[in-house]
Amino acid sequence: MKRLFFCAALAAMLLSSQAFARNTIRIYPVAPALVSEPDKVDKNIPLYFAGQAHPAVVKSLGVFATNKKTNAFGKSDEDACQHVFLSAVMELQERARKEGGDAVINIKSNYQNVERESATEFTCGAGAVVAGVALKGEVVKLKN
Repeated sequence: MKRLFFCAALAAMLLSSQAFARNTIRIYPVAPALVSEPDKVDKNIPLYFAGQAHPAVVKSLGVFATNKKTNAFGKSDEDACQHVFLSAVMELQERARKEGGDAVINIKSNYQNVERESATEFTCGAGAVVAGVALKGEVVKLKN
């Protein structure tokens, strides 16, 4: 009986660890994510995703990366991914403020160090308990 219980417990642990190891990588649209939680994105620091036109750059202050994670437990992958995307965008905007920039340009997804350039979509990895988004963008001062 003890052996049967041990085998059942071992099987349950192995199966549950497989469930938590899920890493579903999906592409989501940027536009609805940016407005999914009103007033989170700072309108004073514009964001320009890869390929989007922007005013002339006066000074580049560097390329910076984010790698944000969020609790995805009990949330849909899309909801968790939108939330963590906003966290990544807000981190880029905070970096712009810190460096004296007034915009972030050429923003790309960089999930698991795989760059993906898109003006309209971002990459997110979602598991059973965690979702993650990594972005890379150039902090700049733009010509007014």
